[in-house]
This record gives sequence, structure tokens and C-alpha cells, in this order.
Amino acid sequence: MTNPEDYVKQIERELAAIADPELRPGMEKYMKDKFVFFGIQAAPRREVSLKFMKKDVRPVYSQLPGVIRLLWEKPEREFQYFGTELAVRYVSSFETDTIVLLEDMITQKSWWDTVDSIAKNLAGVYFLKFPDQRGEVVERWVVSGDLWLQRSALLFQLGYKDKTDETLLFDLIRRLKDHEDFFIRKAIGWALREYSKTAPEAVRSFVDMTDLSPLSRKEGLKYLESGK
Repeated sequence: MTNPEDYVKQIERELAAIADPELRPGMEKYMKDKFVFFGIQAAPRREVSLKFMKKDVRPVYSQLPGVIRLLWEKPEREFQYFGTELAVRYVSSFETDTIVLLEDMITQKSWWDTVDSIAKNLAGVYFLKFPDQRGEVVERWVVSGDLWLQRSALLFQLGYKDKTDETLLFDLIRRLKDHEDFFIRKAIGWALREYSKTAPEAVRSFVDMTDLSPLSRKEGLKYLESGK
């Protein structure tokens, strides 16, 4: 078995070796100075990351929570990007209790850059694999008062297309539509816009009959009104 501490140390050495201090200020400013960065653009970061994601190199599934914890403890934001992308490699091994790990990832060091990926690529897969868990978990997220769990509830069906639970999506939007935070209103619009590519008439009707914020409405209708 791979030693989680050694594994993370190897990643740290590789990322530090390609850090660009000149890129750091711009990346930190873009993220509202909420996190520090090595200063590594996505392409070279992923080139390094791929070496550590090969099946014969990465930890076994049972070690994933420990690795994620170590990555989330690191100050540089690139570690959380790596952890989010690494977890995708384990989706076929997800178990019902994996939701605990996903919730930890959503609620710690939270910002849209990691949460959106976790919601779509991890939670979205989890709920397809364990549909019986969805109702209880999503309800817990909605009533939690946690902005990022609520945003994840709105976004986990991105990419579901005809597998989208329309009733659930519209119900979540109705319950959260008066939320004052930009990230919730934006998520409502994004979810509607994506679903409008699958069910344009349903989305148009829903928007017409629902008192959405101007931002949610604008974003939700963007695809339908683009003429595409």
C-alpha cells in the first residue's frame, strides 16, 4: 500500500518544482485572496498530476480519505485541485459512506473552484450510483444553511440530461430562489440553463411561472434566448 504521507510529499515536491512566483499574485487575486497558490497554470499542473493518478501509483480506495485530508490541510490551492481530480479516479469504488468524504470536501476550504467540480463530477456520480441516498442527503444539504452544500444540491445534476429529476430540480430552485447570495442565484441560473438544452419547454414554462431573481432568470434563459 502507498503511504499517504509519502505520496503527498512526492506531489508537493513536484508541484513546488514548477511553481512560478510571477503567476501567484494574479491567481490569488482571481480567487479574491482566499487562498495562496504555488503559481501553476492548469496544463502543467495536470501534466504533473497525471503521474500520481496512475492506478499502480495512487493509493488504494480505503486510503483516499486520509490522502484528501492531507491535501486539504496544505495551504496552496493546487493541492485541493489535485485532490478533487484524484477523487474522480475512484468513482467506480464509491461506497454509500463516501458521501461523508464528499461533504467534507465541499464544506472545508470552500469556494466555487472546487465545489462545482465536486458537485458535478463526484456527488453527481455518487447519486447515480446510490439513488436511494439522494433524497435524504439532498434534503440535509438544503436545510443545512451551508451555502456550498446548497449550491451542490442545485448543481449535482449538471450533465444528467434526460436523467435529470425535473421535479427535484424545480423544487430545489423554488426553495432556494429567494436566497440572497450571488452563488446560489447563479447556480439556479446555471442549472436551468443546462437543463434547458434537454427540456427547453419545461424550463421556459418554469421560469415564466416562478418569481426568480433577475440573475437567475437571465442565466436560466441564456441558452434559450441565444437562438442556438
